[in-house]
Amino acid sequence: MKKPEIAIGCDHVGLILKPTIIKYLKVLDYQVHDFGTNSSKRTDYPIYGRKVGEAVASGEYDLGITICGTGEGIGMAASKVKGTRVCICSDCYSAKLSRMHNNSNILSFGSRVVGAELAKMIVKKWLEAKYIGGRHERRVEELVAIEDNDDEKFEELVHSKEFDGKEQFEDQPL
Repeated sequence: MKKPEIAIGCDHVGLILKPTIIKYLKVLDYQVHDFGTNSSKRTDYPIYGRKVGEAVASGEYDLGITICGTGEGIGMAASKVKGTRVCICSDCYSAKLSRMHNNSNILSFGSRVVGAELAKMIVKKWLEAKYIGGRHERRVEELVAIEDNDDEKFEELVHSKEFDGKEQFEDQPL
């Protein structure tokens, strides 16, 4: 099975961690395309968040990783691109469940928040996790309806199933 191709981008602060992550991805045998920056000169994170977001949303790359100081700004920028589902996180559990439950396609974290070893663990857990669909499918569809400003579709999805209050605890993978 072919591994996903990964787009990666960062601002000047994320450049501290990006080479380590690229090297790690290559060790794991992933193809990686670096969308920049490759300079320590101050730059704006939306430039690179947008580049990665567009590369993933277009289907040119399967997944994306963005890095800035906190992961927040560049992740927000990537999330503005229609078709992206960005996970901004600093722990393995959130990364894993963002793929399993939310079908995230971009991972974002901060070089001022996580160190190199934790960042590698987060990336590994995120890449190993697979979207499980099922009860989560409707929720992802609701996200798409919000993104599309399709209120009618959103309401249809919201009212398509009654919640019994137990659903959230059934078959909860750890």
